[in-house]
Amino acid sequence: MLTAMLAGRTDPFDTAGIRRRVLAAWSDSPARFREDANAEEDLVRGGYRDRLLVELAQNAADAAARAGVPGRLRLELAAVGSEGAGGEVLHAANTGAPLDAAGVAGLATLRASAKRDQRQTVGRFGVGFAAVLAVSDEPAVHSQHGGVRFSAARTRAEVADVAALAGELARREGAVPVLRLPWPDGGPPRDGYATEVVLPLRAGSRAAVRAALGALDAGLLLALPGLAEVEVVVDGVVRTLSCTRTPPLARLRDGDATTTWRLGQRSGELPAGLLADRPVEERARRGYTVTWAVPLDDDGRPEPLPGRQVVHAPTPSDEPLSLPVRLVAPFPLGPDRRHVAPGPVTDALVAVAAEGYADLLAALSPDPAVLGLVPRIGLAAAELDAALGSAVLDRLRATAWLPAADGTRQQPDRAAVLDGGPDELVDVLTDVVPGLLPAGWARRDGAPALAALGVRRVGTAQVVEAVTAVARPPDWWARLYTALASADREELGALPVPLADGRTAPGPAGVLLPEPDLPVGRLGSLALRIAAPDAVAPPAARRLLERLGARPATAAAVLADPAVRAAVEESVDAVDEDLGETDPADLADAVLALVAAAGTAPGELPWLAELALPDDGGAWAPAGELLLPGAPLAAVLEDGALGVLDPGFAADHDPAALRAVGVLGTFALVRAEDPADLDVDAAEDWADAVLDRLPADAPPPAWPPLTAVRDLDLVADWDGALPLLAAAPEEAWADVVLDGVAVPGHLRWWLSTRPVLGGRRPDRLRAPDGRELDGLYDPAHAPPEVLARLRPPATVDDVLADPDAAADLLDRLGDPARTAPAAVLRTVYARLAAALDGIDVDPPARVRVAPDRVADPAREPVAVLDAPWLQPLADGALVPAGGAPGPVADLLDLPLLSERVQAAVTSTPVRRGPWAAVPGAGLAAARLGLPVLPGEVAVHGPLLAAGRPVAWWPGEGVDHVDGTPAALGRALAWRAGAWPLRQALAEAFAEPARSADLAAEDSVT
Repeated sequence: MLTAMLAGRTDPFDTAGIRRRVLAAWSDSPARFREDANAEEDLVRGGYRDRLLVELAQNAADAAARAGVPGRLRLELAAVGSEGAGGEVLHAANTGAPLDAAGVAGLATLRASAKRDQRQTVGRFGVGFAAVLAVSDEPAVHSQHGGVRFSAARTRAEVADVAALAGELARREGAVPVLRLPWPDGGPPRDGYATEVVLPLRAGSRAAVRAALGALDAGLLLALPGLAEVEVVVDGVVRTLSCTRTPPLARLRDGDATTTWRLGQRSGELPAGLLADRPVEERARRGYTVTWAVPLDDDGRPEPLPGRQVVHAPTPSDEPLSLPVRLVAPFPLGPDRRHVAPGPVTDALVAVAAEGYADLLAALSPDPAVLGLVPRIGLAAAELDAALGSAVLDRLRATAWLPAADGTRQQPDRAAVLDGGPDELVDVLTDVVPGLLPAGWARRDGAPALAALGVRRVGTAQVVEAVTAVARPPDWWARLYTALASADREELGALPVPLADGRTAPGPAGVLLPEPDLPVGRLGSLALRIAAPDAVAPPAARRLLERLGARPATAAAVLADPAVRAAVEESVDAVDEDLGETDPADLADAVLALVAAAGTAPGELPWLAELALPDDGGAWAPAGELLLPGAPLAAVLEDGALGVLDPGFAADHDPAALRAVGVLGTFALVRAEDPADLDVDAAEDWADAVLDRLPADAPPPAWPPLTAVRDLDLVADWDGALPLLAAAPEEAWADVVLDGVAVPGHLRWWLSTRPVLGGRRPDRLRAPDGRELDGLYDPAHAPPEVLARLRPPATVDDVLADPDAAADLLDRLGDPARTAPAAVLRTVYARLAAALDGIDVDPPARVRVAPDRVADPAREPVAVLDAPWLQPLADGALVPAGGAPGPVADLLDLPLLSERVQAAVTSTPVRRGPWAAVPGAGLAAARLGLPVLPGEVAVHGPLLAAGRPVAWWPGEGVDHVDGTPAALGRALAWRAGAWPLRQALAEAFAEPARSADLAAEDSVT
């Protein structure tokens, strides 16, 4: 049968001879057939379907390497034409050295290879081509020298003719070693290629092959340096994978997508002794190249590969690799051709790989992304992976590859990284913390890698310690504070703060943070802990220092500092005793600058008046005792009462600030919370006068804030002073309200009780329009604005409000040179009695009994009219009681008229009857609001008392009248207790016929 098959065929590779030799060997030794069948079955059972394309690419790379040309591989999945209906064929055409006789012999010899002493080849002995059996039973190889095909069916037919193998074939149910018997096959490879593998696919493998072609990765070319391009053609669609190498970079292209990889390679030759236990083919190939590869982004940063990787030895193995990179190394494989065999060769290559990995990381750009390539402790997935991770980590720890601040590289044991904190903090501390890694290297995701490398971590406390002794400009500190804004405050208590005067505060607590209005440059003499403005300018820096105990420092806040107040209050004594270390002019300049910036009002901070300022005689005096040169106040004070500020000093400073510290241009205000603290003339007397206006049984009042004007006792010219005082702030003139009672403030009281208006007291004059006091008081004469402030009395009530003024009015009423309006006289003594109740007042020597007449009780009888019916019997002058005869008599120390006149009715009435019977009684009752008039009335003609005529006389049950309407009205009003209605009642009795009309008039109101 074999002879018939070979008849008329060209057999350049002597496939007939190979078959004869193999069949002869099998015939002589069925065990050899069994061994070959088992070996091939093991390869197929090994699941090499997933490695088919890799093995084809590997063979293509080796063919290119042998020929010394760039390798190209075309993988095309085509529908079956002449190969058979309904199927698919995978074509793998490659450039390079074509298949020759030795290659055919190698293909047909499971344990041999044509690859000898070729370091550039990467294929594994006896494995590559056998992978085709995972998808095809009829593989063929076409070469420029000829073709060869293997066939399971034809092999089975050959074996069936060998009697010695019949039993074994039956036992194996027809399964035979396909790759042992080759047949010649026609046709050269497709144009442009040296060799083409043709694989008719078994039905069960077509989907897997199609999927494998779609998933083929351009990264495969990294492990195959001899292969430059792979074309993948599926359903007529071409996808090109290529690799362009420009060491140390490799650019992989997959269609339109290009990825740049950084390569790290180490090449050498293994010692022969290490290969002593390896197969002969491996012992002859001691050369190695170990390649690490990692993809780069557009900025040249490494992009760690996602997911679990595998070791490429040099094509993918089943050895897991936890490092996120591609490793290509000629590790020896075990019998399953999937896992790396342990031993000295593997150990040696692990060491080489570790050195190459350190070289790769050191060659990458110094970017934190490199930390993603550092092995993580405890993540190894297998023994080889653990060995690689450990060796790489050891080598990285001993290699200067981490970036240093000066641009060089440093070993991890000399490096430091911030334990948290923003990138800005790293930038600030670069030249402060030795070995500090650049910004970005402190990210949380890089912490495990840095920990594995043993990089020193620097916490906030160590940062504070590191900056404690450094000298840096304020803007550097501003950057530091801003970067530390979110740090733990517990660790920042000793954070230094540069001060405006060049000192450094050992911590933020108590430091003043200058606001924009603070004149920092002029405050050096105050020795305050004011932060350098540029150091605290950023808002984040200020917020941090405030959290740590620093205080915002407006000009007003600095003025309130106890140290500033102490310096001001001691300034004059320091000059006088020559104790101060600070030039008083510098202190004055600093305080005035603060006052100007704060907008302090005059008198707002009374202690500022203690500030030492130069006077015009060259001495130093408190600001509150100095006048501004040319000040209006100077013209109205006594000569020499106050000093004058040095004119040159005054010209150099803001007048408003000078006034605010107490230098006088006009009258100054004084403020206090209690009269005892009110440092002005007669403050205690004013307080007593105020209390006299309160009810005698009132509890001690709660004083409101008080304002007064100083230096009133130094005035020499009141005509010039009063307009200045009239222009004083409203608060100086405001009334003081105590327990609801408004009383004059100190200024108005003081001026009212001093002879400031033409030598007379304002409270002894009346307002020009005060007609009620006309005749009793002379009118005040002064500019309207002055009178509006002084408020001289305009009414009796104004006078009576002040007990002292009321006592004066009592005396004025007895002054014969004065007159009193009749309307005032009627009630004034009663009102005086009420106003002076409880006050010890001497009775006047004379009393007013008429608007233009006074009486002297020592010279004539004077009584207080308390019983109006007795008036005709009076033998002296009468004082109007104003409805309060008793209090008036007590006030004037006079008897009541009823006490002086003792009389009774001596005449006999002409008629007697009830009040209700008197004509007009009805209207009178209505006007009194009574249903009927009570009592009786007796009419005399005439009515006599003590023999003298009177108009009316009240009695217990009966009232006596002379019969006139006036008498009737008075008697009834007195009886009803309605004395003010006496005229209305008299009208009712005078015109009884008009009662109805008069009642109608009453209804109008």
